[in-house]
Order: sequence, then structure tokens, then C-alpha cells
Amino acid sequence: MSRISKPIQNSVTAALVFLVLFFLTVGGALAGDDENIALLDRSAKAFAAVVKKAGPAVVYVEVEKSVHVAGGQGSPYDFFSDPFFERFFGPQFKHPRIPRQREFKQRGAGSGFIIDADGYILTNNHVVSDADKITVRLSDEREFTAKVVGTDPQSDVALIKIDGKNLPVLPLGNSDKLQVGEWVIAIGNPFELYQTVTVGVVSAKGRNRMGISDYENYIQTDAAINPGNSGGPLLNIHGEAIGINSAIFSRSGGYMGIGFAIPINMAKNIEQQLLQHGKVTRGWLGVMIQNVNKDLAKSFNLTSTHGVLISEVSAHSPAEKAGIKQGDVVLAIDGKKVDNVA
Repeated sequence: MSRISKPIQNSVTAALVFLVLFFLTVGGALAGDDENIALLDRSAKAFAAVVKKAGPAVVYVEVEKSVHVAGGQGSPYDFFSDPFFERFFGPQFKHPRIPRQREFKQRGAGSGFIIDADGYILTNNHVVSDADKITVRLSDEREFTAKVVGTDPQSDVALIKIDGKNLPVLPLGNSDKLQVGEWVIAIGNPFELYQTVTVGVVSAKGRNRMGISDYENYIQTDAAINPGNSGGPLLNIHGEAIGINSAIFSRSGGYMGIGFAIPINMAKNIEQQLLQHGKVTRGWLGVMIQNVNKDLAKSFNLTSTHGVLISEVSAHSPAEKAGIKQGDVVLAIDGKKVDNVA
């Protein structure tokens, strides 16, 4: 009977152990790859499910208005020649000058979303402002003539209505609970490309002093927003509207990864006033305020830059009567900490 020497036997044993470990490692890696692919597949299907559910409530808003211009001035025919769009999307959106014209039909388009089955729709004020005719097109291609219920130029929120019943409704979320880094989805009609979907994250919250509107507390996102997205919803992963897409920051006129949406909680309060009164009535305090920076915090012996500085108090104002003075620093209101002017 032949015998295998000990060195050869040890080598065979080592080779067998190596092969077992190799196949276990490769098998584990392949299993890990399969798990990762499955995770990506579930994520993709989750996004698709949100869009499928929310999409029918997102509408295309087409507006038309007559504009009278003295001869020799530029044509306002192009909707994006409006100073609002020129400021944020670049001068290339301005229509070439057409001399000796006195009246133009200005046409434009934006987005909106249905918040009530009877046809109430949230959008931006700058989409429907001064419109002679507003046409709303649903995702199923039905068209309705809309009327303006109310607008609030200071926040850039508008409420319009179409005569419809049992319409698809987009649920409204809670923008206060939104966290930086969360996934968000924008649906709208950029450049009249209907039902365009883009995905990104919440880049920041509480953006203000952007010069977009008088009341600013914007959600910043890198989800692609372009002309025509205005008025459309910004969704969370639960398919709830947590913002109204409103503007972008751009040096080229195109998307640069910085978009802004009005928080839906702000829009909710405004929508209720527009529904009841057609306009928003705001209280008057009679103060000018500014953020507290490091230098101000040091001069006022504050431990942080939280709060707002009262830089001016109007004479005979409610603030003056309440005893508020120039130089006061507001740290909290009704027990809620004040971080900044937003």
C-alpha cells in the first residue's frame, strides 16, 4: 500500500482549505452584490411608486395676458422676459426687441398641484399674476379654465380653482419635520416638458435674504428646477408636498444645483387666508430686525449668534407701545427659540 508523505499531505490540506475559503469569500461577495442590487431596485421602485401616486395631482398651468407697450420698447411676448425670470434665469430669456408694437399677447407656463378634490390648486403668484386667461391641463389631458381665488405677491403663493369633481389630490406634509439630507422629488413642467420628474436632497432649510420675495424661509434643494417648474410640488419620500418650487440660483440661466421651494407649512397658512378672504392680511409690529452675527453677539455679551436684533423701532408703533426698544435682542417668542430673522 502506497503512502503519502507528510509534506505533500500538508500541502493538499492547505490547498483544500484555501479553495473552501476562496469559494466562501466569492460566494459571500456575490451574495453581497445581489443584496446591494436588490436594495437599489427597491429604492428605484419606491421612487417610481411615489411619482405614480403623486403625478396625477400635478397640473400644467398655461397663462395668457395682454400687455401694452409704448413703441420702441422691448417685446414682452416671451413669458420669461418678466424681470423675475430675467433676474434668476439670465438675460437670454428676454425676447428680442420688436419696434412699433403697442399690444402683445404674453403667454407663459408653469406648474401647480391639486389640494382639494373640488379643484383648488396651489401655484406661484408669479405664474398667474395679472393673467387674463388661465388654462389648467391635467395629467389625463383634460383642460379646464381656471379662476384666481387669491394671490399673495409677498410670499409668491397663489390659489386658483377649476370646476371639477373627484379630482386627484396631493396630500400636504409637514415641512417643519423635514431634515437636511432627506430625499425629495420635484414634479413639474419645465420648458413645457409635461410631468418631468427630478430627484435630489434637501440641501438647506431657512434660506432668506435671497431677494426673491418679501417673506423668505426657503427650502434649498439640488433637485433640478427650471423655468416651468414654478408652482409645482416638492415631495418627500412619502409622496406628500412639503414645498412649492419657486426659483433657482443661476449665473447661466440654467440649472446649477441650487433651487428654492416655499415650505408647505407657510403655504398652508397663506392658502387658508386666500380661500377665505382672497388676500393675506398681516399684522404690523413696527420694527426693523437683523440677524445677530459674531460681532454683535460679542458686543451684546451673548453666548451665541441665535436671535434677532431690533435695529429700528417706528414711532407710535405697536412695538414702541409694548416697550420694545432699538438694540433689544429677541432670543425667544412664546418660549420658542428664535434662530434668525426667518
